[in-house]
Amino acid sequence: MANNNNIDPNTGYCSQSKTFHSLRPIVPLPPLSQPLSLTDYSLSLLPETAISNNIPALIDSATNHHLTYPTFLRQIKSLTSFLQQSRTPLIKGHVALILTPSSLHVPVLYFSLLSLGVTVAPANPLSSQSELTHLIQLTKPVIAFATSTTASKIPNLPFGTIVIDSPSFLSILDSNSNSETRRVETSQSDTAAILFSSGTTGKIKGVLLTHRNLIALIGGFCYLKHAYDDGVINEPHPVSLFPLPLFHVFGFFMLVRALAMGETLVLMQRFDFEGMLKTVEKYRITYMPVSPPLVTAFAKSELVKKYDLSSLRLLGSGGAPLGKEVAESFKTKFPNVEIVQGYGLTESGGGASRMIGFDEAKHYGSVGRLAENMEAKIVDPVTGEALSPGQKGELWLRGPTIMKGYIGDDKATVETLDSKGWLKTGDLCYFDSDGFLFIVDRLKELIKYKAYQVPPAELEHILHTNPEIADAAVIPYPDEDAGQIPMAFVVRKPGSNITAAQVMEYVAKQVAPYKKIRRVSFVNSIPKSPAGKILRRELVDIALTSGSSKL
Repeated sequence: MANNNNIDPNTGYCSQSKTFHSLRPIVPLPPLSQPLSLTDYSLSLLPETAISNNIPALIDSATNHHLTYPTFLRQIKSLTSFLQQSRTPLIKGHVALILTPSSLHVPVLYFSLLSLGVTVAPANPLSSQSELTHLIQLTKPVIAFATSTTASKIPNLPFGTIVIDSPSFLSILDSNSNSETRRVETSQSDTAAILFSSGTTGKIKGVLLTHRNLIALIGGFCYLKHAYDDGVINEPHPVSLFPLPLFHVFGFFMLVRALAMGETLVLMQRFDFEGMLKTVEKYRITYMPVSPPLVTAFAKSELVKKYDLSSLRLLGSGGAPLGKEVAESFKTKFPNVEIVQGYGLTESGGGASRMIGFDEAKHYGSVGRLAENMEAKIVDPVTGEALSPGQKGELWLRGPTIMKGYIGDDKATVETLDSKGWLKTGDLCYFDSDGFLFIVDRLKELIKYKAYQVPPAELEHILHTNPEIADAAVIPYPDEDAGQIPMAFVVRKPGSNITAAQVMEYVAKQVAPYKKIRRVSFVNSIPKSPAGKILRRELVDIALTSGSSKL
């Protein structure tokens, strides 16, 4: 740690070490030597009032089925007892594959398995057979938990597959057995979860996150929640809606955070925009973690006028950059709802920076300040030199939430984590004079136009400001003269007849000549990962196999 005298109180930058330090209070964490699972830590934070007042922990928006905190805790105990006493008992170090859509059973499953020291490996239930084969080869699970619709995808595993929407599983959860569970001593350095990176720039990798990684993340949220007014705290009881998939890092840690804080969590089994609006109205939702495309939909859709969304106080945006123009457009439409942005990677446990409080939320275009207990560097990708505030370079991160590594891929681990614990994010970023972090783009996604580098995200933000455009993505398109040119995929708003020439002219008026869009293709939708990241590789494949307008 650098001498505090050398750290700029405005930016957190230490000129001596060329490192940025968090401006947040240092969050005390349990001693690393203390055996502690994420389950035990999270439940130790749970307010007693959530149990004594029989507050709903989980609600299924499709069925209106409620699970109160006492029932939630009892189901965890029942499942844990069953898994310890079955003919093929799960033990510490085993890996459990979870292949199921969001449901009330998934949080019970996570908390139960983690308390046993079992590593959870939740995967996208829509994974193809080849993707699933790859994930199973990587993680080597002994057991799987699936639904009746996904179980057939899973090959034979040593302990088989448990179907969680079957009557037998429901009877396990509802068992009132008084048999005690045996406490499992779990080291904080043990792997808690294998979460899969989105694979937007290559083959999907399994990220090893320890109990300590996730304890540090949840501890930061809970410790600081009373230090700042986050806009939801003053509600009688916060009710969150999760349109996020629970197998993704954002959904995973936000789920644990909400339950550790004793909030009520409303889950959506299947996302659709109007269904989400109905759910906000029905359950008086106060808070939602969202991805930027959802913020864009809120800002542009006429459907929002049909529903009473007055309970909404706060949106937490993450998973991909949110443009300043989109944020301002949203704020114009919903003046009483704040958007706080955050940034993280699966490799950082999902957390790296975030906004806290309404004052910080006014810094549109930023992803907030460096999270508690974190350090960062901005590194010149060519020279390797650490840079000062205001200068753009690759963001490096170090702190207690940084992953252990990639499972079964030592080469990728060494390339991403250096010997001093720095995670190379691959994101082009800078810190401003107030210590706010700005994401420019993925380094690997920069378009190389002649001698220039063009960030696709910058052009996408401009396209999103056009009232005739519902969604857009920009990719590099090969060009004999320039090397690459910016090409836009555009989704027209219903009723719009905007042309390719008009799209290109709209952008050209707002950027330097080398950044101009020079090719346009109109599509019905933009392919995205569950976290809202644009799947540019898919668009590149489409571009190379179909015609489009060119200027």
